[in-house]
Amino acid sequence: MLKNKASVAATSLRVAAVQMKFACSIAGNLVKIERAICHAVRRRADVVLFPECALTGYGGDFGALIPREMTEALGAVGQLAARYQVNLLVGSPVNLKRKWRNGLVVFDRSGRIVHCYAKCQLTDADRRFFSPGNSIALFKIDGVLATAIICHERRYPELVRLAVMAGARVLFHPNAGMDSLLVSRRKRSGRDGIAIRAFENEIFYVFANSVGPQLGGKWSAGDSKIVAPDGRVVRLANNRDEAVIIADLDLGRATGKYADESREHPRFLSRYWRCMVRAVRRQASLPPTSVKSRSPKQTDKSQ
Repeated sequence: MLKNKASVAATSLRVAAVQMKFACSIAGNLVKIERAICHAVRRRADVVLFPECALTGYGGDFGALIPREMTEALGAVGQLAARYQVNLLVGSPVNLKRKWRNGLVVFDRSGRIVHCYAKCQLTDADRRFFSPGNSIALFKIDGVLATAIICHERRYPELVRLAVMAGARVLFHPNAGMDSLLVSRRKRSGRDGIAIRAFENEIFYVFANSVGPQLGGKWSAGDSKIVAPDGRVVRLANNRDEAVIIADLDLGRATGKYADESREHPRFLSRYWRCMVRAVRRQASLPPTSVKSRSPKQTDKSQ
């Protein structure tokens, strides 16, 4: 029977972060995604996070993407979520209003798309192909309010702070490292500022990265991790291998205390914070109607 936890918020979540070496095709990445899901489900994970652009890999020729192929690939991911009855967060290019976005697509246990966050702070590499998003992520996983940022957006703390003010207690961060080897080495062993973001908001932080050599002579540091609200790294992958790391989140520890307090003081800013939080909730509540997924077996009769 399909698990249904969405009606009552969970008091704990077992989360998995997948560290990937990207395949050279969408089909190859789908194989890797299913393999990681199987591993996570065997260990009773409630939600599985994959890296940025996990369906396609990052650094390839996004200009060659075909909307129908991405729609079918997302349909295949939805089928996996339904088959394994698990929440999935998968980085993927998405075609929204005829513009490509660098997205994170959220599937519930039935395989339904419940949210799509589009990266709004783009790198120079992103801008060559993607258009920026226009929202802050806010969505529920088994009734638990969560948020997300994508890769480069770790440098923009307001994206997290505002979501936590709006009630988010878990941050999901898909990443695809594309650095020189020297920069990649500096990011290893957890020295990347992620623990600070968890601590300053008193939330859980789940980070899924690519790993190893990337296209164009670039590297990815790996170091996928799960961080507690006190800044303690509770799970940390290495900087060489694919991995699935899993941890139980005691959500009672994720209070959002510091974000809540900063919303109230200094008093002269309080009404502005409240206005921004309302805007965040309103924008995030818009349905992802433009995000389409279709089973690869379906045919388009209009073709």
